[in-house]
Amino acid sequence: MDLSNLRPAEGSKHSDNFRRGRGHGSGNGKTAGKGHKGQKARSGAPRIGFEGGQMPLYRRLPKRGFKNRNRKEIVGINISALEVFENDAVVDVQALMDKGIVKNPRDGVKILGNGELTKKLNVKANAFSAAASEKIQALGGTTEVM
Repeated sequence: MDLSNLRPAEGSKHSDNFRRGRGHGSGNGKTAGKGHKGQKARSGAPRIGFEGGQMPLYRRLPKRGFKNRNRKEIVGINISALEVFENDAVVDVQALMDKGIVKNPRDGVKILGNGELTKKLNVKANAFSAAASEKIQALGGTTEVM
């Protein structure tokens, strides 16, 4: 048993699409699950987050920073991680995924210059840092921006 296999007990979960307030024989008649009287029992009960006219929390707290909706999430890979490939290998995003270096490439992969490389590789990625490109080409390898 692990977290990915957890399920509610059989018969304990009800669907939310049954009709309420259709007589006590239905199991959800009379007050239809709303209890007795009070504001929340009425139609037109206040919306979620309403605090009785007090300035709600989501409006009291300051907005901070800037959220760029068009941002790209680039995965950075250090050049030392490319040491697992053999000499003259073609290293692309798919090869990085096959070796387990990158799990999810998201919007792209950038090769960074941290670490040492001892093999000649042909690397294809979305971006390269200047140091990484220099180290790969110094060993006779090639860098290609996809």
